[in-house]
Amino acid sequence: MPDDRPPLFCTTRWTLVSAARSVGEAESGDALEELCRIYWIPVYAVVRQAGHQVADAQDLTQEFFQKLLEKRWLDIADPNRGRFRAFLITTLKRFLINQWHHQNTVKRGGGIERISLDFAHAENLIARDQLQSFTPEQLFDRRWVLTLLDRAMQRLADDYQQSNRAAEFATLKPCLVAENGEVDYAELADRLGVREGAARVAVHRLRKRYRACFREEVASTVADDQEIETEMRELRNALSGGPPTHL
Repeated sequence: MPDDRPPLFCTTRWTLVSAARSVGEAESGDALEELCRIYWIPVYAVVRQAGHQVADAQDLTQEFFQKLLEKRWLDIADPNRGRFRAFLITTLKRFLINQWHHQNTVKRGGGIERISLDFAHAENLIARDQLQSFTPEQLFDRRWVLTLLDRAMQRLADDYQQSNRAAEFATLKPCLVAENGEVDYAELADRLGVREGAARVAVHRLRKRYRACFREEVASTVADDQEIETEMRELRNALSGGPPTHL
């Protein structure tokens, strides 16, 4: 089964956008596919929120990314005008309105060059959201920050795996979503085979590295390093009321 997760150490999103706008068909196609793999779950969530059934939502998600390239919609994306995610949700809403107007005259799904995506996984994710409790923008941002958190978690897991500490990571991982008072450090120390003080240090380092991984993911989505903190604040706000993430 193909791995549908986006690559962890990809180039910046705006560099990808520029590549997707290039005249070389192979280069632009590869860049568009990577953009799709990075952003498709938030897009799919908004399409489902709009009332489309699973099969239609899958077709529309694939078609949306294809139209970005075919219709040269990416040509108007500009880092000086705002975040790429803001451009994407605005373009998606217009696309869905146009699809609604033409749904009776165009057979959906035909001629789409499909990218292998795990839609069953996406359905499991968005089942946790109360879709109608959010505006499309709020839902997109919520799913986007959760995508970045997942990527940060993958990067963190790889760090531990590469240093032959996968078992330690599996033991420590629940501490990333636990409130400070919820961690039983005595029990954790026993499971790790270390003193309690060492267990506390291990959790502190885990959370610090997780924050760093998340910051690196956010940094790859903005055009200027000065925008990182602003973007992180906005993304934290998108998760307000959700589980603790120690960011």
